[in-house]
Amino acid sequence: MTMTAHTAAPGIDDQEIAAPAPAANTDRYLVALDVDGTLVDHDGNMTGSVRDAAAAVVDAGHEIVIATGRSLGAMLPVVERIGLLRGYGVCSNGGVTVRLDPSLEHGFEVVERVTFSPRTALTTLRDKIPGARFALEDADGNFLSTSRFQDASFGIEARGVDFHHLLDARAVRVVVNSAEASTEEFSAAIAAAGLHGVTYAVGWSAWLDIAAAGVTKATALEKLRAGMGIEPARTVAVGDGSNDIEMLRWAGRGVAMGQAAADVLAAANEIAASVYEDGAAAVLRSLL
Repeated sequence: MTMTAHTAAPGIDDQEIAAPAPAANTDRYLVALDVDGTLVDHDGNMTGSVRDAAAAVVDAGHEIVIATGRSLGAMLPVVERIGLLRGYGVCSNGGVTVRLDPSLEHGFEVVERVTFSPRTALTTLRDKIPGARFALEDADGNFLSTSRFQDASFGIEARGVDFHHLLDARAVRVVVNSAEASTEEFSAAIAAAGLHGVTYAVGWSAWLDIAAAGVTKATALEKLRAGMGIEPARTVAVGDGSNDIEMLRWAGRGVAMGQAAADVLAAANEIAASVYEDGAAAVLRSLL
C-alpha cells in the first residue's frame, strides 16, 4: 500500500523497551523487510525465489526483521511462509515488536507495545470524514470496530462496538476508512483535521493508519539494532510504501522496490526491481 506518513509532536506515552542481547559477530547485517509490495505481491503471493534468498541470508548469520504495517495476526503467516523461526518482527507500523523463538509457547512473545489515547484523533475525525468507519487495535491485541469494519491487515476478526467505546481504549493502531469519500476528499479531510499527538499515514485509497506520536518502523528497528550491537552502516531496509520512507532513510542501505511511488524512490539509496520481478530476492542475494 502506498502511504504518506506524517508525524505530529513527539509524545509516546506507554512503552516497554525491547532489548535483544548484543552478539559478537560484527560482520552481520540487520535486514528489515516490508511485506506487502515487497515480500508478497498485491495478491498476497510470495515466490520461492524470495523464500530461498531469505533462508540463505539467515543461514549466513544475518538478522532478518519483518517490518510491516500489518498487525501481529496478519504478520505471523508471512513469518511462517518465509521460514523465519528466530529473530524479531515489527508490526503495526512500529507499534508492536515481537521476538520469534520456536521454544516459546506460541513461537513468539511481544517485547514492546507502544500505546496511546485515540480520543482526540477519533473525535476530530468523526465529523470531518463522510461515512467514516473506525477500527482500533488495543493494548491486548484485540480489534474493535464500528460499522462491521474488517480488513485482512488486522489479522483477527474485529469485534463490533459503539464509537464511544473506542474513545477510552488504549490503542496501538487506529484505522479509519471511508466508502463514501474519494481519495482526494479523504486526504483533504485528513489535512484539514490537523491531527496532533499521533503519527499517521494516508493510504492510496480512502484509508488512514494512526499510531502513537513518533512511532514508525524506523523507531522500532533502531531499538533492535542498538540492542543487537549492529553498526548503523550494516543495516538494510527494503520497502515500497510511503510508510517505509523513515525506514529507508534510517537504513545504511535503503532500497525501494521498483514499483514504488516517487517520494519513496527519492528516500532510497537504490532502486530494486519490482515485486513482480522478485526485486527483494535480488537484494537479499546481494548480501551473500
